[in-house]
Amino acid sequence: MTKSRWLRKLLPLTVSFATAIAAAGAFAPPTSAQSNPPPQAQEVQPAQAEGLSIPIWIYPVGAIFLIFIFIPKIGWTLGLIAIGEREVGIVVKKFSRKNLPSSRLIALDGEGGLQADTLPPGWHFGYFPWQYSIRKEPVVVVPQDEIGLIIANDGATIPPDRILGKVVDCDNFQNARKFLTDGGEKGRQLAIITTGTYRINTAVFEVITSANATAKGMQPSEFQLYKLAPDRVGIANVLDGIPIDEGEIAGPIIPGHDNFQKAQSFIKGGGRRGLQEQVILSGSWNLNPWFVQVEQVKMTEVPIGYVGVVISYVGKSHQDVSGAAFTHGNLVNKGDKGVWVEPLYPGKHPINTKVMKVELVPTTDVVLNFTSRFSGEHGYDSNLSALKLLSFDGFTFELEVFQIIHVGTLDAPRVISRQGSMQNLIDQVLRPIVGNYFRNSSQEYTILDFLIARSERQAEAAEHVRQALRAYDVQAVDTLIGLISPPGELMQTLTDRKIAQEQEKTYEVQRISESQRQELVRATAIANIQNQVVAAEQGVKIAQLSATAAIEHASGEAEGIRLMGQAKADAYQVGVNALGTQSYTLLQLMQAVSDGSVRVVPDVTVNGNGGSGGLLDGLMAMLLRNETSKNGENGAHSPVINVKKSKSIVVETVAESPVANVHSVKSPKSSGSPTDSLAKSEVVAKTDIAVIIAELSPESPTHSVAKSEDVAEDDIDSAFGELFDSNTPDSF
Repeated sequence: MTKSRWLRKLLPLTVSFATAIAAAGAFAPPTSAQSNPPPQAQEVQPAQAEGLSIPIWIYPVGAIFLIFIFIPKIGWTLGLIAIGEREVGIVVKKFSRKNLPSSRLIALDGEGGLQADTLPPGWHFGYFPWQYSIRKEPVVVVPQDEIGLIIANDGATIPPDRILGKVVDCDNFQNARKFLTDGGEKGRQLAIITTGTYRINTAVFEVITSANATAKGMQPSEFQLYKLAPDRVGIANVLDGIPIDEGEIAGPIIPGHDNFQKAQSFIKGGGRRGLQEQVILSGSWNLNPWFVQVEQVKMTEVPIGYVGVVISYVGKSHQDVSGAAFTHGNLVNKGDKGVWVEPLYPGKHPINTKVMKVELVPTTDVVLNFTSRFSGEHGYDSNLSALKLLSFDGFTFELEVFQIIHVGTLDAPRVISRQGSMQNLIDQVLRPIVGNYFRNSSQEYTILDFLIARSERQAEAAEHVRQALRAYDVQAVDTLIGLISPPGELMQTLTDRKIAQEQEKTYEVQRISESQRQELVRATAIANIQNQVVAAEQGVKIAQLSATAAIEHASGEAEGIRLMGQAKADAYQVGVNALGTQSYTLLQLMQAVSDGSVRVVPDVTVNGNGGSGGLLDGLMAMLLRNETSKNGENGAHSPVINVKKSKSIVVETVAESPVANVHSVKSPKSSGSPTDSLAKSEVVAKTDIAVIIAELSPESPTHSVAKSEDVAEDDIDSAFGELFDSNTPDSF
């Protein structure tokens, strides 16, 4: 086989050299036998004679030149083929002793038809035109950052469970023989060619690039290197592989296919066609658009103040890890099907939103406004409105309520597992709890209770809602009552009452102002008389000091009198001790009589003898005495009064002082006669009489001077009565 191949290659070369030599001989210069030129040659004689003869060496040079000009054609005719550097020779054998099987399009063993082997750049011999047809094709060029797709025109049939031919190691489709012998399949191929230049047998493989994409019904953008932005994630939809298992919505994650770039590894690993759980992250990827289609979506962003609760529709199992205490749903581990027990924390996460759902749960305090006037930015209260209530007294009014709630980070999966979403929590739990409480509460209170005692109603509502939401793993921070819209006529009543209260306050302020003004006037007046006030205060102090001095002076005098009395008492006691009680008493009595301090005889004596002239005589005597005392003269003799001795005299012994107490004698009662007025004696020395009687009385056991407490006034009065009643001259 090798010998015949060399013969086929040497034969065209030998023929080519022989033909060249023959051509050189045909153009040799004429010999001497042909010296007689024909008649036409004579016409050129002058030219030759003129020196225009061609040198002999021109002929071999021209022959060589002609050989190099015509040798390719002559060589092709004789089986010589030249392939350029950026060309590939496609060989078609026109006839052969072997026939190509009907199921094949490409010959592998010298059969007639399209040959699997191509001619590389260079000279090739033995390809006679009557047996071979050589078609020169340019090399396949895939531009930078692009891919090329391959359609195989020959090979094994693709199995019915797949739509793309398997990948065969055939030097990027440059070795067609190896592709066909190793089981390559006809049709669209899983494998692709990347940026570069390839010598591909275009008779076996049809190459589609961006240059001819439009002619093949595709878009040039499909051949671009697939790029994902940093903040995006690619969701893959595989077009080949085994079907997805029943009950699943996406294929499981298959390792080792390098983000769907190694399609054959994905197929061998049991990859499913359709939506994939695995996502493609940011970067540049060589993806076969016939094998996988990618949709770019934004990464799932969990803002600050939120957590993301993942609800996965794909996964391995449904094992509940929430515990026996939580009976309102299932919580599963990360990666399993169900609500993940671990939430996503703030940040960006590459979540496949086609197979997973992320519920954002605010972990900060959320204010829900039961009013249509405004709504929060979170939008959870877009369906809430003011509560329409009926009060106990039959009034209908609207009440705005503001509810503040908080969901803990670890409680967020429980809330979503139980309610499904935060919006469901608001609409199906919070709104009924708050609304029903205030509707029930309004039936127990009047509208004025809500208006006046709203703080009490608010505190009661906050406690009730707090207890109710605790069962749903939600913390009720506070419940606030907003605007209350009662009927107009009731508001007018309250307005009038408020005005009256404000007027009362105004009057009170005015009263206080007047009181302050009075205080100011009083203070001004006091300030104006401050000098007098100071003088009066100092006068009071002086008087107090004078009174204190007087008291001290009186105390001193009293102490002096007491000391003097004590001294006299001591002196009397000494006298008593020296003379005896009776002797010392008589001595003191005689001393008193001698000093004239005791009256024994009256100054004027009236004698009633001789009719009514006695009264006139008495008066004249008294006037005469007064005149005599003025002139310093003493009376001649005092009249003597005869008094009967009293029946009984009570005498007490005076221990401290021998001085006798003198008692005045009451005036005798008038008998009614004109002459009885004389009986009213102003000076009747009862004490002197009593003292004398005491001295003469032998019955005194102590013989001391005694003070008579009872002088027998009745006896003296009776004596004076007898004196005035008797008309005998012996009365005086």
